[in-house]
Amino acid sequence: MTEPVIEFFWDPVSPYTYLASTRIEALALRVGAVLRWRPFLLGKVLEATGNRPNIDVPAKGRHMLADLARWAQHYGVPLVAPPIFPISTVTALRAGLAAEQAGRGPAFATAVMRAYWGEGRDISQAQTLLAVAAAAGLDGAALLAQTQEPAIKDALRSNTDEAVRRGAFGAPTFFVGEQMFWGNDRLGILEECLAGDLSA
Repeated sequence: MTEPVIEFFWDPVSPYTYLASTRIEALALRVGAVLRWRPFLLGKVLEATGNRPNIDVPAKGRHMLADLARWAQHYGVPLVAPPIFPISTVTALRAGLAAEQAGRGPAFATAVMRAYWGEGRDISQAQTLLAVAAAAGLDGAALLAQTQEPAIKDALRSNTDEAVRRGAFGAPTFFVGEQMFWGNDRLGILEECLAGDLSA
């Protein structure tokens, strides 16, 4: 029997994506699924779909702070206010694609999200990304050089366009085939569907 594949479209600018990243690997193991980390540019997804970030809606923004704190406590993971929010994540996302080519995509993805949301570090800065790459077992200088390669730039655009084409409108977004699950709070539903406890 073919293992199911979970495609995890991620952007470290999203705090809920960070939260989901602390749980998705264990979930995939429990249900016997293959996990594919797919970097995509959330800002372009929001733009393409007419969606608005929580911070653009004052009531949602206020609620988000308390909600994030609850989720972090529930998961037992650190959460700090980053120095700049929102932040440009283009280079970090391209680095994620380069890390994937080196077989270290998940390690880099979790490290960069932990750096931003767990440690409050500025992941738009090259020095931070060099340190994140080292923590993920990668050559940071080589990785950053790859972020300027046309193929890497094209791959990020392609991932983003594909996510929108398949129905994504925010982050985190998960696909199992053409079934889409959106949000950290849908992880339980995703797991039940993969376990066969819920119909698609």
